[in-house]
Amino acid sequence: MKRLPPLKSLQAFRFAAEELSFKQAADQLHVTQAAISQQIKTLEQFLGVTLFTRLTREVVLTDAGRQLLPYVSRGFETLEQGVERLGEDPRPELLNLTVLPSFAGRWLVPRLGSFQQQNPELSLQLSPSLTVADFEGTELDLAIRFGQGQYPGLESRLLLKEYLLPVCHPSLIDLDRPAAEQLQALPLLSDVAPEMEHIREEVLEQIGVDVDRASSRLLVSDATMLVEALLSAQGFGMLRYSLCYELLERGQLVCPLPMLLRCAYDYYLVAPQRHFNRPKVKRFESWVRHELQQVEQSFNRFCDQTGITHPEA
Repeated sequence: MKRLPPLKSLQAFRFAAEELSFKQAADQLHVTQAAISQQIKTLEQFLGVTLFTRLTREVVLTDAGRQLLPYVSRGFETLEQGVERLGEDPRPELLNLTVLPSFAGRWLVPRLGSFQQQNPELSLQLSPSLTVADFEGTELDLAIRFGQGQYPGLESRLLLKEYLLPVCHPSLIDLDRPAAEQLQALPLLSDVAPEMEHIREEVLEQIGVDVDRASSRLLVSDATMLVEALLSAQGFGMLRYSLCYELLERGQLVCPLPMLLRCAYDYYLVAPQRHFNRPKVKRFESWVRHELQQVEQSFNRFCDQTGITHPEA
């Protein structure tokens, strides 16, 4: 492939030739007039021709300059169109989301009505998934992931910090008696996600159960199933605060131990960087952040009411 001149020199030539002014080219490129002049000299030396005739108060294109200009202009226009095409939204009327199933079912879906009322021109397609989908070659706009925000090639924006606490059905516990002794007699219900293993051990040690001898009566791979088992009084387990705060407020579940642990994972908005510039994605991000304020407010109230020390304090 034939070696091409430096891109900066071609860009300086394009603006100077179209404006017939080094000064105006400098203004458009936010550089000095001397920098434009130097870039033009670099291009002329590379090509071995003179592109401009320098007069006292103006510059004029030479025959070589006039011959080169349309090719350079078309080249940059093609580049600009290609870059702009990457940022285009192929379906501006459809917001396509992939979301962690438990977060979708327990929190997001019940609230989507208000988003759709605020954005009646948008349809919303929701795809529950435990893994980050490949954005390339799909119409996927945005993902809500539960992790550590490290997704190569994608931008991650922290959405909500998460905490874990032990919960059970109120019928299984007498809150006027020591909780640890009662919990020792209850079946343990466990989420088998990798980040939950050390949490399980810490809780068992807290209530005085031999970790090596303890076994879970129910193992699940999705927190939604764990919530349902807890609501049906099958035992006790550790839950993410975002999934159970309303159940605690309504008294459908209780937290028998003054224990709160910072989760190793948090919620993130994840997408290619250019997707965050799409108007529909901006509207959804603004809406979901506003809605999640109630989770944070509830968490602060919970810490105040129970006397549990806030993990971030």
